[in-house]
Amino acid sequence: MTLRALIVDDEALARTALVRLLKRERDVNLIGQCDDGESAVQTIRQAQPDIVFLDVQMPEMDGFQVVEAVGVDRMPVTIFVTAFDRYAIRAFDANAVDYLLKPFAPDRLTRALARARERCLGRQDKEAAQRLFALLDSRLQTDYAQRLAVATGGRIMFVAVADIDWIEAEGNYARLHVSRKVFDVRETLQALMEKLDPREFIRIHRSTIVNARRIREVQPWFQGSHIVVLQSGEELRMSRYQRDAVERLLGKRA
Repeated sequence: MTLRALIVDDEALARTALVRLLKRERDVNLIGQCDDGESAVQTIRQAQPDIVFLDVQMPEMDGFQVVEAVGVDRMPVTIFVTAFDRYAIRAFDANAVDYLLKPFAPDRLTRALARARERCLGRQDKEAAQRLFALLDSRLQTDYAQRLAVATGGRIMFVAVADIDWIEAEGNYARLHVSRKVFDVRETLQALMEKLDPREFIRIHRSTIVNARRIREVQPWFQGSHIVVLQSGEELRMSRYQRDAVERLLGKRA
């Protein structure tokens, strides 16, 4: 069988290197490349590739968020590709859904593709899905920040994470909205997402993070987009790529 493959990586050199290796595989047909998470979600949904080589560390939307947005049960065979030795690599590396650590040798890619072929032939589907769930759940077991330090009026104060309504990007800063008050912190949204518990906070747009406990309802808007209405009455735009992830999170909290 021919594997229809998609590469998702924000680094052009990494994509080029992987393309070069995949050209050696006669049964692999590269259908596209994505350099960010949002375009990856759209391409996966529309093109439905058999296999995805998915970078873990990407700005705005990382590889795990791509899986969450598409849905674990709807993801193609997924091989994570990263330069970082994290996320229980050894346990993940031994299973059907593979994990390649950059830089990897051609024979390592060959082994990963062999596992992918087995998955595509319908073998070990249940076990692979369970392992992917376990990997995602392992992120939830991290110790996340309980409060954030902000500078205001020449002094440092601490804001309880649970009190935050939503967060927006403002250049190289992030703006915390806390009970109608606003505080700026010198961190990117991506850096903050790594500190916040994904069971409590969700990225609804590339420039917006919301406290799930503050969401009152989600309303349809324009061309597949939605509006998130907070308990305070504030309305925030939600990217159409994040709708499924938001609905799943709210469903779990119900």
